[in-house]
Amino acid sequence: MKKKIAIIGGGQMAEKVHVSYYRTRNEVEIVAVVGPNFERTKDFAKRNEIARYYTDVEEMFQAEKPDIVSVCTPNKYHHEHVMKALEHGCHVLCEKPPSISSQEARQMQEVAEGNNLILAYNFHHRFAEDVKIMQQKVAEGLLGEVYVVKAKALRRSGVPGWGNFTNKDAQGGGPLIDLGIHMLDAALHVLGYPKVEKVTAKMFQKIGTKKSHGTFGEWDPNKYEVEDSLFGFIELEGGCLLQIETSFALNIKETSIMNVEFHGDEAGATLFPAHIHSDRKGELVTILNRETADPDRLQKGMAAFVDKCLGKEVMVADGREGYLIMQLVEALYQSAEKGESITI
Repeated sequence: MKKKIAIIGGGQMAEKVHVSYYRTRNEVEIVAVVGPNFERTKDFAKRNEIARYYTDVEEMFQAEKPDIVSVCTPNKYHHEHVMKALEHGCHVLCEKPPSISSQEARQMQEVAEGNNLILAYNFHHRFAEDVKIMQQKVAEGLLGEVYVVKAKALRRSGVPGWGNFTNKDAQGGGPLIDLGIHMLDAALHVLGYPKVEKVTAKMFQKIGTKKSHGTFGEWDPNKYEVEDSLFGFIELEGGCLLQIETSFALNIKETSIMNVEFHGDEAGATLFPAHIHSDRKGELVTILNRETADPDRLQKGMAAFVDKCLGKEVMVADGREGYLIMQLVEALYQSAEKGESITI
């Protein structure tokens, strides 16, 4: 019998990623979608050939009794909708970030684990073949002791002109919680999610409040409430330093940078695409070189979640790691707001 899937939230990610992938799997069936606006949710259902649509989450659960739920709502509703799905005995795939607070992420983790349910977050970059290769090479010691890591999630002029991305209450923050969290997860995943000991960060709101147009459309500068850039230093157990740079708007040469650098005492590396290099007598030596980064990481992340729900032993970004990444993001924001280092 096919597993029944319900989608909560009928936005772009729900349609282009979740629905698109689920329809490639014969083992599952999308039975319903839930959204706050009746007409938009109806249009979403018709467009994607989903039989039933609802505006009330509880009504959907009572009527459909799904096995699996995708949560694709604005960040502030992640906790509410994940908890509701877990209470109804569903496995859950939630879009990033896990929530807007570490306390909420911890509660979701505990409920999922306590009920033996799968809770996964859509940190799709970690599913790239590049990440798998780098994790293996770091574990084998090819880079030696990795003591500095630089995660970059930067846009020159990429303030989203749709949705709630400039609304702090709805999103919980700006580029850190939207973009930077992806590269932080990829970096920490390669390193085996070591314990964070202390963070120091500074954030800026210099561009988003005085411009209104960019690569991704228009926004109201008078309603721009989030940071447009944040820079942080994260001290990890064992002495490694992880640096994060993230922005919606920053005067850089490149349009966008989404990458992680690893610096070891034997070799250095970049993640997308995977490249490992060293120096011999002043000459650059290439040890590993993938010409292009894995383009299928979104699909691979979705596949891993479905496979996990079907009983296969596969890696997902689980509730524990969701809590740890939210604890880190929360600490970075607290450090930037207070102007002091935060010890975890």
